[in-house]
Amino acid sequence: MNTWTNQAREALLQRRSSLRGLLRDNREEAEELREGRASEQADEAAEESVAEVLERLSERERRELRDIDDALVRIEQGGFGHCARCGGAIGRHRLLAIPEARHCMACSAQVER
Repeated sequence: MNTWTNQAREALLQRRSSLRGLLRDNREEAEELREGRASEQADEAAEESVAEVLERLSERERRELRDIDDALVRIEQGGFGHCARCGGAIGRHRLLAIPEARHCMACSAQVER
């Protein structure tokens, strides 16, 4: 593994740890709300607050976590840095900025359309 791939891997691992920490904190808070609800005969509003806590990890953050895990697999399997669409190089600068990127700039623009 070259230096920039190691840098990207470290950045991915740090962001994954951060996202998992958010999820863990949200689950703990939801459990605390459930325990309080059981002891207080909570109403429908309390039930909604539990759901809100569990949904705090936005869909964007969930997708980012999946993308990070996928990028770590690509690193381990040797496919990191290659566009999933055209197979060309993604580019070191793009990967250092967005290490979970799976498309080169040209394909990324086409995928977003």
